[in-house]
Amino acid sequence: MVSDRQTLIKFITDTYPISDYAAKLIADNFERKLLPKNTLTLKEGKVNSDYIFLENGYMRSFVIDIDGTEVTTNIYKPLQMVFEVGSYFQRKPSTENIETITECTVWTGKYESFQNLFHSLPEFREFGRAILVKGFISFKERTIAMITQKAELRYEQLLKENPEIFQHVPLKYIASYLGITDSSLSRLRKEFTKK
Repeated sequence: MVSDRQTLIKFITDTYPISDYAAKLIADNFERKLLPKNTLTLKEGKVNSDYIFLENGYMRSFVIDIDGTEVTTNIYKPLQMVFEVGSYFQRKPSTENIETITECTVWTGKYESFQNLFHSLPEFREFGRAILVKGFISFKERTIAMITQKAELRYEQLLKENPEIFQHVPLKYIASYLGITDSSLSRLRKEFTKK
């Protein structure tokens, strides 16, 4: 039903100004699912075939480093697209894992459906380009911050821009995402509480 897809349609039109008809056509290629907490939607070594819109809940992507430790590469909050770009577009095995942190309501679209849309609907190409550009800018800013900013500033920015993450995401994932240890995050939290 269209009414079920209103959040998805609004996300599409907010991302790129396209006609209601095109937004509905795109949204009709998604299927709504409820995913339990700790569900892997992508496992390292598999090809990413799902284009996921996260309506509610929190997800993360992570890799396993050379010491066998999970390193969180991204934390996804509601109203974001979730997929591993390299694997999805190049059709090669992923180096990342993606999992739900909380119970999640998602809309999934299959690679094959979107290839058809890509070739038949110019507005979908522009929507896709807008998603990729936004994702690239976010990735670039985070990479530069990891190199040029102290952990305190990265923590402060995350707290300012996404305070709700601290209510839904385990601190060990947040610490990993910030590139610090659990104990360093605990110390930072105590220091900021005193301010």
